[in-house]
Amino acid sequence: MSSDRQIAGFVLAGGASSRMGRAKALLEIGGEPVLVRTVRLVESVAGPATVIGNSDAYRSLGLRLTDDDLPGGGPLGAIATALRASSAPWNLVVACDLPYLTREWLDYLVRRAVASQADAVLPMNVLGVEPLCAAYHKRGEAAIRTALASGVRKVTDGLKDLRVEMIEPAEWKAFDSDDLLFKNMNSPEDYEEAKARLDAGARSGER
Repeated sequence: MSSDRQIAGFVLAGGASSRMGRAKALLEIGGEPVLVRTVRLVESVAGPATVIGNSDAYRSLGLRLTDDDLPGGGPLGAIATALRASSAPWNLVVACDLPYLTREWLDYLVRRAVASQADAVLPMNVLGVEPLCAAYHKRGEAAIRTALASGVRKVTDGLKDLRVEMIEPAEWKAFDSDDLLFKNMNSPEDYEEAKARLDAGARSGER
């Protein structure tokens, strides 16, 4: 659901993957790299998606790529890059290492964002907000870049001057019966678990 280009899609793939020991974006689930899998998922609700990260590392995948404006700026810098690159008012921003996301949840998030008067729409989890599966309005770019220029790197600190609308657990859990929606892949064990769960689901015809 691109809502007549009211929203654009971006996938963040700039992490160092230090705990994984290899580039997590290129690990395969269901026979394709998780980066490609995430891009296809984002495109199903937001139209053509752009990967923010090291273009040279992913050029062979045939994806739309943009290098970080601020190498070393972390996810906050990548969000600023996405907002700079976007021509849409709203922007769906998703990390590539969230293998349990679903089209139904992202479609709900997009719809909430397009209807919102806030600068960002973020799901709230028991441990805090989930800023790497969220929607950001282009008008928030200036405040984020101001935070980056002052040395801020933590995403939630970089959003403190934005108007944020929260999606509470009671709302997003309707899309997450297994409590896995925002579980990411940081370690080889996380990857093996995701691969086992999702490959088994693909074989049985489930999503």
